[in-house]
Amino acid sequence: MNVYSRLERYQANARTSSKANPRSIYAQPLVVALLAICLFALVFTPGLPYEGKIAILAFGLSMVLWIGTKFPAGFVALAVLLLVVVLKGAEASLLYESFSAEVVWLMMGAYILGKSVSVSGLAERMTKAILRGANTPNKLFSYIVIALQPLAFFIPSTSGRAAMVLPIVKNLAGLLENKQQKAALAVLVPAVILMSTSASLIAAGSHLIGVEWLRKSTGESIPYLQWLAWGAPFAIAASLITLLVIRFYYLNTESQNREGFKITAEEPAEITEGHSVKTPFSDMEKKTMYLIGGVVLLWVTEGIHGYDIAFVTMTAAMLLMMPGAGILTWKQGISAVSWNLIVFVAAAAALGTNLIESGAVDWISAHVFGSLSLLENPPEWLAIIILCLISVTSHLYIPSHTTRAVVMVPGLLLLSETLGLNAPAVLFISLVGMNYCLTFPVSSKALLVFFEDENLSYEANDLLKLSTILMPVYLLLMVVFYFTYWKFTGLQL
Repeated sequence: MNVYSRLERYQANARTSSKANPRSIYAQPLVVALLAICLFALVFTPGLPYEGKIAILAFGLSMVLWIGTKFPAGFVALAVLLLVVVLKGAEASLLYESFSAEVVWLMMGAYILGKSVSVSGLAERMTKAILRGANTPNKLFSYIVIALQPLAFFIPSTSGRAAMVLPIVKNLAGLLENKQQKAALAVLVPAVILMSTSASLIAAGSHLIGVEWLRKSTGESIPYLQWLAWGAPFAIAASLITLLVIRFYYLNTESQNREGFKITAEEPAEITEGHSVKTPFSDMEKKTMYLIGGVVLLWVTEGIHGYDIAFVTMTAAMLLMMPGAGILTWKQGISAVSWNLIVFVAAAAALGTNLIESGAVDWISAHVFGSLSLLENPPEWLAIIILCLISVTSHLYIPSHTTRAVVMVPGLLLLSETLGLNAPAVLFISLVGMNYCLTFPVSSKALLVFFEDENLSYEANDLLKLSTILMPVYLLLMVVFYFTYWKFTGLQL
C-alpha cells in the first residue's frame, strides 16, 4: 500500500473518530486544564468565600462539559445550576429567577419577530437580493459580511442583530448542501456581528455603560463621531480577517468552495408586456416591515422613552400574534421559539450572575488589577499589550458582554489613573477588546442564537479551535492599529 494512501486513511479515520467520540482529541488538553483550574479554585484560593469557589467550580465544569462532551448544552447548564444549589453555593431562587433575565425575554421576542420575517415572505425576498450575482460560497460569504456591517449603526444589541438576520441566514443555508459550508455560515454570521460591534458607539450596551463610567469618573467622554472614526476601520478590518480565517478553517478545499451550491437568485418578478418587473410588496410584508421598523426606532430611542429593548421586542411579538393582525397565529409564534436554547441561555446567564454575586469576579479582578498597579510608568508597548490581553481574554471568565463592562471598566479607569494613562484611550481600547468573545457559545448571546439550531449550527469544539487562531490575530490587530491608525488619529495612551 502506498504510504500516502495509508497516511490519508489514517487522517480520515482520525477525523471520523474525532466526530464520533464525545471527547475530541483537541478538547482533551482543555478539559484537563479546566479541571485543574476548577480544583485549584476550590482548594487553593485564600480570601475567596465558599460560594465563590463553588461558582468558579460550576462555571469551569460547565465549560468542560460544553466543549468536551456531546451532552446538550441546555442540559449541562441546568444540571450544573442545580449542582450549585445542592452544594449550597447559592439559594434555590437562583434557578427560579434565571428566567427573569432580560436576555431570555429579548430572545423569545426576537425569535417571534424572526418568524414573522420568514412567514411574510420578507426573508425570501431579502435572500434573493443578497444572492444576486453570487455564484460561489466565497462570494456569498463576502456579500454577507458587507451586508452585516451597517446593522451596528441602528440595532443596539448583538443578539437583536443575530435574531433579525436568522431567518434570512436559514434561507441561505438551504442553498448549501455541503455540511462544512453550513457550519461556516453558522459561525460567520454571529462572528461578524460581534466583530462589527466596535464600529458604533450604540452597537452594544457595554459601550454606553463604559462611556457613562468615564463621564462620571473623569468628566471626559468619547463623542459618537470620534468613536466612529476610531472604531469603524477596525471593525471592517476585523470582519474581513474573520472571513478569511473562517474560509481557511472550513472551506479549505475546492469542493467545499463550490460543491452543492444551488442558487435561484432571480428577484420575484412578473412579466408585463415582455418586460420583467419586481413583484410588489404584499400586505403581510408591509405590515412586518412597518412593525420591525418601529421596533428598531424604539430600540435606538430607548434613552428617551425608557422602555428597554426586551420589553419593546416582546410587545412587538404580541402585536404580531394578535388575532386579526394577519401575520402569525399564537401557535406559530410560540412554536418559533427555540425552547432548548431559552433554557440554555437562562441557566447559563444564572451561572454568570452567580459568579458576580458570589464574589468570584471581584476576587479575580482585584488580583489582576492589584498586581498590575505595582507597575509604575510602564513603557507604551507594554501598557497596550497588557490592556489588550486583559480585555480580550475577559470573556473567558465573565460570559456576559454587558457584565464585563460593569465589572471591569471601573477597575481599568482606576488603573489608568494609577499608571498615568489617558482614560478615554484606555476605555476605548478596553471596550474594543471586550467585543471579542468567540471562544465559547455562552460568551455571547449572538453566538447562542445560532447554537444548536436544528438546520444551522456549529460545534462548540469547532468554535474553540477557531478562536485559538482568531484570538491571537485579534490581539495583534489591536496592537498594530494602535501604533499606526489610532495614534495617527489622536488615540494615545
